[in-house]
Amino acid sequence: MKGVRHYPGFLSITLLCLVVLYGPLLVVTAYSFNGSTSITQWGGFSLRWYIDVFTGPEAPRFRSAAWNSLTIAIMAAISATMIATAAALAMMRAGRFRGKSLTFALINLPLMVPEIVTAVATLIFFSMIGLTTGYLTILLAHITFCIPFAYLPIAARLQGIDDSYEQAARDLYASRTQSFFLILLPLMAPGVISGFLLAFIISLDDFIITNFVKGAGMETLPTAIFGSVKLGIKPNIMAISTLMLGVSVLFVTLSYLINRKGRQSP
Repeated sequence: MKGVRHYPGFLSITLLCLVVLYGPLLVVTAYSFNGSTSITQWGGFSLRWYIDVFTGPEAPRFRSAAWNSLTIAIMAAISATMIATAAALAMMRAGRFRGKSLTFALINLPLMVPEIVTAVATLIFFSMIGLTTGYLTILLAHITFCIPFAYLPIAARLQGIDDSYEQAARDLYASRTQSFFLILLPLMAPGVISGFLLAFIISLDDFIITNFVKGAGMETLPTAIFGSVKLGIKPNIMAISTLMLGVSVLFVTLSYLINRKGRQSP
């Protein structure tokens, strides 16, 4: 059986896709170290724009937006991970029950629905119940759409854990609570941590839903960057975008490594 490398044009298409996907990121990263004020002409290597992010005239705005993004991402990730853990336990350990397939579809629905549709629907829902848009609406929206991202690695990890561990604990007179916290949860830990990291970075990087439900005067880091870009692309925007890219890559890599280590353990 031939491998994919033997198909004519496969390598060229792969390289083209990689260039289209990652070429712009490499350009933004490279020009974030540009010493010139121009975003197209190279003026030598410099860290001036990274310093400008923290000390420049827009620094207070970015600092406030970053704090909002960080606190929302932490709370959304914690809440989504707890809900996803409970959902995974119900789906994987509760046996068959009426509506199980529908429940699974509902959990994963945010992954399939276009984000713009979710954003509009969320905004309409908040308006219908009379909830003023702002910090709270962003947090509630983030918790909702982060649940499936946390659920997937948790469910995958739980699926790989044999229920004999729990049965052995129950045979030794452990209660359900004790068998969960002392046996099952430590075994699930890699999946739970991986789910938390994914939910955190998804919340931190979100723009579309946040932009719809944030309200006037409320900014997160992605919306603050977008607001600055509308006034013109400046080198400091490339610097802060590179910092966000680095954080995203770090968290996704950690999530992958922790999840892979969890799959290798019993």
